[in-house]
Amino acid sequence: MKIICLVINDLSHDQRMDRICTSLQAAGHDVTLVGRLLPGSPPLSDRPYRQHRITCRHHGGKRFYGEYNWKLWRTLRSWEYDVICAVDLDTLVAGTLLHRRGTKLVYDAHEWFSETPEVAPRPLIRGTWRGIGKALVPRTDARYTVGTELAVALEQDYGVPFGTVRNVPRLTDTAIKENTGGVILYQGMLNPGRGLEEAITAMTALPDHHLLIVGSGPEEERLHLLTRELDVTDRVTFAGFHRPDKLAEFTQRAWLGLNLLRADSLSYYYSLANKSLDYVQAGLPSIQMDYPEYRSINDRYGCYALLSELNADALIAQVKHLAENRDAYRQMHQNCLLAAEELCWEREEQKLLSIYADL
Repeated sequence: MKIICLVINDLSHDQRMDRICTSLQAAGHDVTLVGRLLPGSPPLSDRPYRQHRITCRHHGGKRFYGEYNWKLWRTLRSWEYDVICAVDLDTLVAGTLLHRRGTKLVYDAHEWFSETPEVAPRPLIRGTWRGIGKALVPRTDARYTVGTELAVALEQDYGVPFGTVRNVPRLTDTAIKENTGGVILYQGMLNPGRGLEEAITAMTALPDHHLLIVGSGPEEERLHLLTRELDVTDRVTFAGFHRPDKLAEFTQRAWLGLNLLRADSLSYYYSLANKSLDYVQAGLPSIQMDYPEYRSINDRYGCYALLSELNADALIAQVKHLAENRDAYRQMHQNCLLAAEELCWEREEQKLLSIYADL
C-alpha cells in the first residue's frame, strides 16, 4: 500500500515516526512522511522512506493550524495513496479532507491532545479541539496510541476502539555499565509541566550530583534564569538539542534518568514517554512518576524508582535514597538490562504491522 503519514513537526527528531515509517517500508509498503519546514530546521537525513516538508507563513496559533492543514490538503490532494495516517488532532482535519473513496484513514494519537498542558487550561481552545476530535475520530478506519491506559481513556472519550503501539526503542548493544559519577540526565523537549523547575531546584541540596539537560524548547530561557537565581550553574548543564542518534553519547555518561510530569494534565498522567523506555534500553535506572503506564511497567520489571508527587523535596529524597542504597541501584540496573530484551521495537512493531494488514 501507498501510505502517507502526516505530522506537524519538522521530521528531524521524531523517533516514533521514524520507527513506524521504517517498519512499514520494510514490510513492503510505500511510505512518505510529511511534516513542516521551520526556520531552524536541520537538513533531513537519508531514510528508507520518502520525506516531504511544507513551508508555512505562520508558526503558531489558529492561523498556523488552519494554514498548515490547508497546505497539506492542497499539496497532497493530487498524490496517489491508499492510506492517510494523521498523527494527533492537529493533522486530522487535513487527513479527513484527503480521505477519499477507496482510501483508508488511520489516526495515530501520540497524546491526549485536548488534555495537554498547553490546551487543557484554555476552555475555548480545549473545546475547539474536543469538538474536532468528537466529530472526526469516529470517522477513521483504525486508531492506535502509545499505551494501554491511554487507549482505554480515548475509547471512552471518542466511543471507538484504540489499539496500542508503544514508544519502545530498538534493541541496542551499547547499554551503559553501572555509572557512579552522579550525572542525572533529562532528555527531551523543555516544555511546561516536565518537572524541570523541580529538578533544577533539587540541585541546591544535591552537591554531589550534576543535572544534564539535553533538549530545547519554550521553557529554556526561563530555566537558565532559574539556574542562575539558585546559584547552581556549576551543577546544571544545558546541552541543547541533539539528533536522536547522538543521544546515546549523553546516556553513556549518566547515573540516573529523569522523566517528571505534572499530574494536572490528563495527557501527561496517561503518557508513556519515549525517554522512559529509552532509559530502560540503555540500562539506565530512572525516576518516573507514579502514573498508570510507568507503574505497570515497574510492577513487571522493577526498572524504575517511582515518585508519588512532583516537588523538589520528594525528588531530593529519591535521589539520595538511590545514592545511599547501592544494592538497590545495582538491581534496578540489572532489571533494566533484562527488561530491554522485551521492551524493544523488534517485538512491538508486530502490533503496528497487524493494524495496517487489517485495513
